[in-house]
Amino acid sequence: MANWSDPRPTVSARTTGAGVGAQAGYDAGLRSYMLSVYNYMASGVLLTGVVALLFANSGLAQQVLSTPLRFLVMLAPLGFVMVLSFGINRLSTFAAQALYWAFAVAMGLSLSSIFLVYTGTSIAQTFFATAAAFAGLSLYGYTTKKDLSGFGTFLIMGVVGLLVASLINIFLQSSAFQLVISVIGVLLFAGLTAYDTQKIKSLYFQVAGSEFAGKSVVMSALTLYLDFINMFTFLLQLFGDRR
Repeated sequence: MANWSDPRPTVSARTTGAGVGAQAGYDAGLRSYMLSVYNYMASGVLLTGVVALLFANSGLAQQVLSTPLRFLVMLAPLGFVMVLSFGINRLSTFAAQALYWAFAVAMGLSLSSIFLVYTGTSIAQTFFATAAAFAGLSLYGYTTKKDLSGFGTFLIMGVVGLLVASLINIFLQSSAFQLVISVIGVLLFAGLTAYDTQKIKSLYFQVAGSEFAGKSVVMSALTLYLDFINMFTFLLQLFGDRR
């Protein structure tokens, strides 16, 4: 578990010239780091959306997703996440970045099915609603003085339970159960958005100036990307208008 204590200089240290300079340098570095994370995350989401829309409109999505190839399309994003998560220490920064963009493309192919199921208007409305909620929750995680680390274990356990419930419902095919899963999913990933933002902010002090900083930006962007996409898909299941 990350150390959530504020690593910045104390108030007494800030009263000296060196303390003020160090604090200003820390704040500037943190802003630059977080901006890079958000830029990567937003660019990844945009790339996913463009790929999903183009793939769906090309007619290929309907053909591919009606064959056994759909399992490859569905599982490919998970493969990229696992490679990044477990192999990040052995990857170069360039390789991590390349895998992140490849993941965004694979996710776009996988999510193309939403354009076959839901109307374009409801997808757009849900996307902007998710973006607004994500921005507010991430801002809260960034600015709050409250330690959110205590929620981390609960939220992660909740996601594991959600995955198990989703697998069970593949066989049950219960619409009521799916509704409950979607509601809980929205709440869990809303909480994770705030929690992960605070964790990423805390992580900056550990990686600042190190060779891992570039890879940390990629992994942090991937974390927030997954929070956004999951919250979006669960909201779409709740409020999206089907074709």
